[in-house]
Amino acid sequence: MNRKQHWEQVYNTKSIQEVSWYQNSPIISLNLIEKIGYDITCPIIDVGGGASNLVDSLIKQSYSNLSVLDISKAAIQATQQRLGKLADNVHWHEKDVTQFQVDNTFDIWHDRAVFHFLTTAEDRKSYLNTLDAKLSKNGQVIIATFSIDGPTKCSDLPIVQYDETKIQQEVQGILQLYHTVSEVHITPSKKQQQFNYFCFKRVK
Repeated sequence: MNRKQHWEQVYNTKSIQEVSWYQNSPIISLNLIEKIGYDITCPIIDVGGGASNLVDSLIKQSYSNLSVLDISKAAIQATQQRLGKLADNVHWHEKDVTQFQVDNTFDIWHDRAVFHFLTTAEDRKSYLNTLDAKLSKNGQVIIATFSIDGPTKCSDLPIVQYDETKIQQEVQGILQLYHTVSEVHITPSKKQQQFNYFCFKRVK
């Protein structure tokens, strides 16, 4: 089973509220985006956000240039149905981030729990090449991953855990880390998952 087939199966067999990474309100992400301080018309992309409530919250806060990228058609459709007519105001991309191509660039690149699923150096390089090409000159990046003391697997897939040192080794030459926030996420089944949110600026 390839990566897309895996995630289609997940979202076709579970409701969004059942998956372990579900958040009713993505408070940390919203706070970090707000602290960046860009205008509400700035282009924002939520990578792997097909089943996230982040786009709902950003729409409520009047952000008007929103994109959502997800490998799963089922995840995207679930969120589109939830948003109703508001979904027409969002740019939707059904694509693997390692193969993502689009003409425009983004001022804010947000990724909660995608990067840590990239367990090969080749996939991580493809991800970062895409990010480098699609992040605007003054763009900023938020990447959230499982921390070193967090889970070693998610959705029956292995992941890569990160702390500040390890993530900086991955993004060196492209991004500069300037802020980290830790979170103990409580899953719908009441289990604890330790996350780190890493905030970056462009190096060049």
